[in-house]
Amino acid sequence: QVQLQESGPGLVKSSQTLSLTCTVSGDSITTNLYCWSWIRQPPGKGLEWMGFISSSGNTGYSPSLKSRTSISRDTSKNQFTLQLNSVTPEDTAVYYCVRIRLGTGYSEYDYWGQGTQVAVSS
Repeated sequence: QVQLQESGPGLVKSSQTLSLTCTVSGDSITTNLYCWSWIRQPPGKGLEWMGFISSSGNTGYSPSLKSRTSISRDTSKNQFTLQLNSVTPEDTAVYYCVRIRLGTGYSEYDYWGQGTQVAVSS
């Protein structure tokens, strides 16, 4: 059974850097055909895809967040990490780490962490 667990601070001050870690169990983050992603949901809004890191360590980011976002990994701990710089209250959201299963012509977001609430104070 694959499990993902987010961890990090629940409160961050404006202009600081938010750092969240996702610990994965039941699968290796280096397994082919999977990517590992961060998605967030601000209060009252829909899901927003932020970026991913592939099994080989390649990364991709949402154009709207690319300048402030970095995703990295620690394969020895089977973890991947999100860093979001220069946060503002608009970055207040529930943050999810997600596994993406890659198929021919499709991708499936098949396993989700429970989500972690992050508030940014002004």
